[in-house]
Amino acid sequence: MTRIELTEHAPQTGVVLTAAQAAALAACELVSMKPEPGGTWTLTADKGLVGAVRVGPHDADVELRVAPKLAVQRIMFLIGYAQHGVHWRRHTVEAQERTDLLPAIAAAFARMADRTLARGVLLGYHTVEEALPVVRGRIRSSEQLRRRFGSLLPVEVVYDDFSPDIAENRILLAAAQRLLRLGGLQGATRALLHRVIARLDGVSAPVPGGALPYWRPSRLNTRYQAPLGLAELVLRGGSYELHRPDGVRVEGLMLRMWQIFEDFVSQALSDALASYGGRCETQDTDHYLDRARTLRLRPDLVYYRQGGDGRPAPAGVADAKYKTARTGRTDDDVYQVLAYCTALDLAQGHLIYASGAQPAPRTHRIAGPGAVLVHQHVLDLDRAPADVLGQVADIAAVMASGALQHS
Repeated sequence: MTRIELTEHAPQTGVVLTAAQAAALAACELVSMKPEPGGTWTLTADKGLVGAVRVGPHDADVELRVAPKLAVQRIMFLIGYAQHGVHWRRHTVEAQERTDLLPAIAAAFARMADRTLARGVLLGYHTVEEALPVVRGRIRSSEQLRRRFGSLLPVEVVYDDFSPDIAENRILLAAAQRLLRLGGLQGATRALLHRVIARLDGVSAPVPGGALPYWRPSRLNTRYQAPLGLAELVLRGGSYELHRPDGVRVEGLMLRMWQIFEDFVSQALSDALASYGGRCETQDTDHYLDRARTLRLRPDLVYYRQGGDGRPAPAGVADAKYKTARTGRTDDDVYQVLAYCTALDLAQGHLIYASGAQPAPRTHRIAGPGAVLVHQHVLDLDRAPADVLGQVADIAAVMASGALQHS
C-alpha cells in the first residue's frame, strides 16, 4: 500500500504511482492529477475535501490523507457554530488540542453521544412491515396474496412499534460505527464509541451509501440535536464507501470543507441579522429565475423583512464561496448573485469568500438600467473566533442597511 499525504490546495510534486494506482486515483476524482516528465505525478487536493480514504484494489491500493489548510481548532469552531452553534461548541475543548482533524471529530462526537445517551435512549414509534405467526396491527392483504399464495401463515402485517429503532438513534449508531473504522483514534475515544454502540442495542443501522433517515427537530429530541448534527456531517463525508460502476472501491471519511463553510456562514449570518428584525431562510428554493418556474434558484441565505403589504419579502441575499477571491476570476460568482438579485427584485447582493487579499468589501456596480450592486466580502478565518464573528457582524450590518434602503 502507498500512503500519500497532501495539504488542501497545496500541489505535491514527484509522487510515484503505479499505473493501477494512478487509474484508481483518477477514477475516484478526489484530487487533481497532472503527469510529470519521468513518470511521476503532481497531485493537488483542490476539490474542497479533507480526510482520509483508501482507494483501489488490494493489490494496488492507495491511502490518501488530505490535511485541511486551516488549523483543527479553526475547523472545529466552524463545524461547532454551523451545527447548532452554542449547543455543542463547549464539548470540543479537548478536541481542539489535537492536530489531526478526523480523530478530533471522532473524540468530539464520542463525548457528545455518550453524554446524551447516558441520560436515556430516546424511544419513539416507527412503522414495521413484517411476516408474523400471529396478527398484529393491520394485515397487508395484497402482500399476503402476492407472497403467500393463499397460505394463512405467516401473516403479512404492518404496525407501529414503540422502540429505540428510530431515525435519531439509527443516525448516531451509523456515525459511531463509521468513526470506529478510522485509524489513529485514541483508546479512550474507541472505548466511548463502543459504549455508544452498546447503548443503542436494538437499533438498526442505515444501509451504507443510502439516504440518511429523516428526523425532525422537536422538544422530545432537543438533547439529541447536537450529536445528530455532527453525526450527519460524518455520514455525509462517508458517502464514498461504495463499489463504483468502474470497479474502484473508495472507503474512508472525507469532509466537504465547502459545505462546512457554507453552513457556518449561513448560521452565523442568520444569528447576526436577528438583531435587525426579519428572518432568514437558508438554502431557499422558493424562487425561480424564469417566469415559467423551470430554473430553480438556491441561494445560501435569503433575508426577509416585512414588505409594504404586511407580508415577508426578500430584502437581502448572500452566497458563500469556499475559495479565494481573486480579481478578474470571480465572474461566474458575480453572475450567480446577479441572477439572485434579478429574481428576488433586489438592488444589492453579497458574495462571501473564505480567503482573499482584499481588506475591505469590494463592490461591483452592474451595468444596465437597474442599479444592482454586488458586494464581495472576504473572511479571515485565521483570526480568533470572536474576530471572525465580528467580520460576519459587519457583513450583516451592510446587508441590513441595504435592506432598509430597499424597503
